[in-house]
Amino acid sequence: MTYYPQQLDPGAQSILLGEIRRIIAQAPLYTPTMPRSGKPMSVRMTNAGPLGWVTDKERGYRYQTTHPVTGEPWPAIPPMLLALWNEVAGYPHPPEACLINYYGGAAKMGLHQDRDEADFDAPVLSVSLGDTGIFRVGGTTRKSPTQKFELKSGDVFVLGGEDRLAFHGIDRVLPGTSNLLDEGGRFNLTLRRVTRLG
Repeated sequence: MTYYPQQLDPGAQSILLGEIRRIIAQAPLYTPTMPRSGKPMSVRMTNAGPLGWVTDKERGYRYQTTHPVTGEPWPAIPPMLLALWNEVAGYPHPPEACLINYYGGAAKMGLHQDRDEADFDAPVLSVSLGDTGIFRVGGTTRKSPTQKFELKSGDVFVLGGEDRLAFHGIDRVLPGTSNLLDEGGRFNLTLRRVTRLG
């Protein structure tokens, strides 16, 4: 795992936020539900790229080419995120999915692994925009010890190599720690390679 504090300066954060707003205008945030139980998640989400990660009661966790509400293809991943991937991911092929999670109010994300992808050689790269998120990351089992990071606006975190399948989550968001988002809260952008070449 590699932590890049303040990888994006305030100007770059503002530009990227504008790109995320344009994506949301085409592919609106929606509330996903858990497999089997149908319980709503506390985050709202959307995607960019050829593939998008979705979940619902009926079909569970998966990637698909279209927005589950509008039925439209996902917008393209912004070029500046592709450039960031090329700069820090250390992987020769581009990401296929950019999951956009919005954390407002008391939203959080329990410890989980990102394992719906076919290619675990590719890292998972996340970008924080807005209020600080308390990020918890452990090992490859639920019982592994964990450590916490305060992910601030502009921070980038990469899980790769032995840590690609590390359990991780967001304990909580600290309101008022950033003025980037007029509505408050936090966007987390997660870049992933889904398919394996060859």
